Amino acid sequence: MNLFAQSGWIKLMLILFLLLLGAGSLIYNNYLVGKILDQERASVQLWAKVIEFNSLPYDQQASAKLFEVAFQLQENSSVPDSLIDKLLEVEGLRSSQDFVTDELVLDEAGYFQVPAVLVDSTGAPVEYIYFTPSESNPDSQEVTVEYGFRNIALKHIDTPAKRERLVNQLKETNPPIKITIGDEQTQIVQFVYYGESPTVRILRYFPYIQILILTLLLGIGYTTYKSITRTEQSNLWVGMAKEAAHQLGTPISSLYGWIHLFKDEYGDDKSASKIIQEIENDVERLSGVAERFGKIGSSPELSSMDIKSNLDGVITYMERRLPKLGKAVNVKKDLEADAKVMINPELFQWAVENLVKNSMDALTTNGREAYIAVSSRIKGKDVIIDIEDSGSGIEPSQFKSVFRPGYSTKKRGWGLGLSLTKRIIEDYHSGKVFVLKSELGVGTTMRITLPVEEKES
Repeated sequence: MNLFAQSGWIKLMLILFLLLLGAGSLIYNNYLVGKILDQERASVQLWAKVIEFNSLPYDQQASAKLFEVAFQLQENSSVPDSLIDKLLEVEGLRSSQDFVTDELVLDEAGYFQVPAVLVDSTGAPVEYIYFTPSESNPDSQEVTVEYGFRNIALKHIDTPAKRERLVNQLKETNPPIKITIGDEQTQIVQFVYYGESPTVRILRYFPYIQILILTLLLGIGYTTYKSITRTEQSNLWVGMAKEAAHQLGTPISSLYGWIHLFKDEYGDDKSASKIIQEIENDVERLSGVAERFGKIGSSPELSSMDIKSNLDGVITYMERRLPKLGKAVNVKKDLEADAKVMINPELFQWAVENLVKNSMDALTTNGREAYIAVSSRIKGKDVIIDIEDSGSGIEPSQFKSVFRPGYSTKKRGWGLGLSLTKRIIEDYHSGKVFVLKSELGVGTTMRITLPVEEKES
């Protein structure tokens, strides 16, 4: 019986939900990035066409004539400067390159967001040479060289090697845009290489950030769900255990009364006295079980106890009950560990009994030797206790599942024995219990580790 098998389905559904959400996010993000890239390419193509248009011979001739008229008027002192400024303003408005760049290519802040470069047919950036009068010497001119880069910081293009590296990067990012300048006789071919805007670069990482956040949220949600479920289960076990202890109290007290009557009536009969003593031992054991149930949910009192004598007592008790199981079982003991450990004797013995009882139930009568071997040794600062059997074994995929509440391979099992054992060893005694090894048809070895009591110096 597995009362909590649905937790596996919950994990699967959460994983599928995360995968579907992540796939949907990636698909939509790629669609959005594609749309933005189309817009950016259209802007760069428009800018390139404007450059190509302004380089046509008739457009250059018109600009030259307009500037010539403006310069001639400047030499005439009778012409007001405001008229000359208007002519130059007309030329600026007439220049479709400036208009298209300002109104259609640049953003609201006046920035060309897409990094781009204009190169010649050899792949070298186009150079713009400007001559300006020197401030120190009016008779000489200063030469300024600028390169055809757009939206690229100066620190990335201040050396030939940096310019060449950046051109290659832009060349690999997007297909180039071809520009043809001049007429058929003086035709010059240039190219525009461009990259991606910061918005596109951020959007490319966004799905992974979104998936990471969703994974964290789902992890927190699942952990919270498991914590609430575990708390509810714990409260249920505690209530059931305390109720069982309460219900067992009355018949146990009655059994003690009957034992005393039998002792008074048949105390002189040796054979009867032996039977009565065994009955009394079992009733005391049953009283101990009730006491254990009563301690579930409360902090147990730990005391320094000898681990060897406690293990030996449990094994001896279980060994006396082996004939009642109808199996010829060989119990082997190798208790090397002789150390003090902080334990609660009742709860610790209960945990070991559960493991030994599970080993007994797993034994088969298929011609092989049926045995249970209990060994203990000290390793570092821990006591190692191994409980090995020659039973049916456990599948490797179930090593962790056997400790889950409700997991049982028995038809009428509740699946609480190993869960309580894990709670006793790990929560109450700060130890560990786990399946060390197991093989189907060969047997299983369970291991308990407990910290050795530190001696005061």
